[in-house]
Amino acid sequence: MPPAYLLLVLVFLFCVSRGYSHSYERLRELNTEFAVRLYQTLVETENRTNLVVSPSSVANSLGLLQFGARGSTFTQIENALGYNVHDESVQNFMKAMHKELGNSSQETSMHLACALFVQTGTSLSAQFIENAAMWANSSLHQANFSEHTWTANQINQWITRNTGGGIQTAVPCGPFVPGFTQITLVSTMYFRSRWKTKFSFTDTQMLPFISTDGMVIKVPMMHQTANVNYGQFESSSFEKFTIVELPYLGNTVSMFVLRPTDKNMPLSSIEASLTSKNIALWTSSMKKFKMDIFMPRFKLQSHSDLKALLPALGVWDLFDPRKADFKGMSEDSNVYVSQAIHKAEIEVAEGGTRASGVTAMVLLKRSRMPVFKADRPFLFFLRQACSDSVLFIGRVTNPLH
Repeated sequence: MPPAYLLLVLVFLFCVSRGYSHSYERLRELNTEFAVRLYQTLVETENRTNLVVSPSSVANSLGLLQFGARGSTFTQIENALGYNVHDESVQNFMKAMHKELGNSSQETSMHLACALFVQTGTSLSAQFIENAAMWANSSLHQANFSEHTWTANQINQWITRNTGGGIQTAVPCGPFVPGFTQITLVSTMYFRSRWKTKFSFTDTQMLPFISTDGMVIKVPMMHQTANVNYGQFESSSFEKFTIVELPYLGNTVSMFVLRPTDKNMPLSSIEASLTSKNIALWTSSMKKFKMDIFMPRFKLQSHSDLKALLPALGVWDLFDPRKADFKGMSEDSNVYVSQAIHKAEIEVAEGGTRASGVTAMVLLKRSRMPVFKADRPFLFFLRQACSDSVLFIGRVTNPLH
């Protein structure tokens, strides 16, 4: 298993003005602002511990919807994202981000794809189809939603192909509703890479981890010694925490790990301090140190109902059949979003295929170099270097769950 394997699926099931130009730097900031608001809203609306979400994929799907939206439906999506997808500067920014996401090598693979599954006989706007093809790696498929089991299998097969086989079933398509046109929008993002500096499997030990409830558990704790960017900061409530940057091969994507300094400091203190300006300040203020880094091996899965989440971000008309306006997608007045599902998965391991049936207990020589040990709940985010886009953000409160 590669050291970092992330995939997610966003599924939108449908029952079927121009903005101001932004600078490149402002768009980077807007991307981070959306990521922070999405994550904080998810934390507030869903009572859970471990969590992972992909803001960049959610934003990409909302951007595609914005091409087809009109009226207040368009305005709500624009306000949530902070930009108008018809703006040429926005399109150029997204093209640059998508181009880098498509640059894969033997060691790193990033793949973003969108598909529209449309009820047979439905006429989509030619302009919308053109915009969809330009916005991301998109494709168009006919579907028969009266055969909901067959259609679910059709969509799930597409998802599996575009996520490296990671998600086998994701779309529970319900029965066809007479009188309404059904359209399913699927957006997937897949990331797999190796660490720039690998964690050695033989250095992995079963070490203590203090979970959120205060329980001490033994977890597989990985170790590496490397030159990394590191910083110590204070939250808005003046509680201290540390950040370390762990780059992947190619330096196009890095994982940032944020850990409270005091074991009694809750993650919510750091989460409350998350803003685009603070993240920019923290990441630009970090200094290079040679460090001993301890990181638990972990695997997370999250399933989020975006139909409950997006209204908290001010996007609600698209779910209301009386208010949804997708005239830019189809002249059919019965088009609205009936279901929105987000699935994400992340697996972080040492740096290569795992060996089974091997027990390794390594006594590491202690030195005076700084130590970063993620032995208590921590936050993480994966950021794309060229756009500052937050590809994934989440928290780990128990690596074993």
